[in-house]
Amino acid sequence: MRTKLLLLPAAAALLLALSGGCKKTMDSDISSAASASSKLVSISSNKALQPQAGVALGLAGNFAILSKSGITNVFQSAVTGDIGSSPITGAAILVTCAEVSGTIYSVDAAGPLPCTVNNATRLTTAVGDMQTAYTDAAGRSNPDFINLGAGDIGGKTLTPGLYNWTSALIIPTDITISGGPNDVWIFQVSGTLIMSSAVRITLAGGAQAKNIFWQTSGDVTLGTTSHFEGIILGQTGINLQTGATINGRLLAQTAVTLQMNTVVQPQ
Repeated sequence: MRTKLLLLPAAAALLLALSGGCKKTMDSDISSAASASSKLVSISSNKALQPQAGVALGLAGNFAILSKSGITNVFQSAVTGDIGSSPITGAAILVTCAEVSGTIYSVDAAGPLPCTVNNATRLTTAVGDMQTAYTDAAGRSNPDFINLGAGDIGGKTLTPGLYNWTSALIIPTDITISGGPNDVWIFQVSGTLIMSSAVRITLAGGAQAKNIFWQTSGDVTLGTTSHFEGIILGQTGINLQTGATINGRLLAQTAVTLQMNTVVQPQ
């Protein structure tokens, strides 16, 4: 009996030692986690101090619509800003003079009459600048967001930064682009961009369409009566369906298609 009693204090001491060891291990783990968390916050904070620079458009920034393969149109559209197409003939510009509050530029005398200005040199420079701008936007590295929403950004509020999608992007419901007047958004889309009918992009917090760049390798389609904000740098076609509107620019390396649309270049 006495032997059993002597064993009890020894067992208690052993339990206390083990407990102390576990506590030290837990304290060490918590300390390590806190340190890691602190590092993550530090990285995030540093990143926030390095905003994206805007994409330089060069002479392409003087156009509301610029394409290489023509501008088709279903009457009546309304375009505020200059338009043009090169190297294709002006006969591929199907917007009438009355629909454009700006200048219609053509590489030859075959553009819409009587308002077309024949200036192949200006158009060649503008198209070259458009392609340079596309390459710049596509080449931006270290995105802040990768494949956000798995390619579906409906309902989201988008803060300033560089976004990248490795496939198509859809906007099936309204979205908000929120930030200050000097903030920049660059959206890299390695596929098509499709906005559903009647969907709207709303700007908040002073965000400006001139600082929003949508670089897309596939066709862009803006659905019926939808409203879009920003500058579209398309490697292929940009298609606006009936009644769609945009506060921005349509810069396409193939053709732009209009169907009773309103296009207003950003201020």
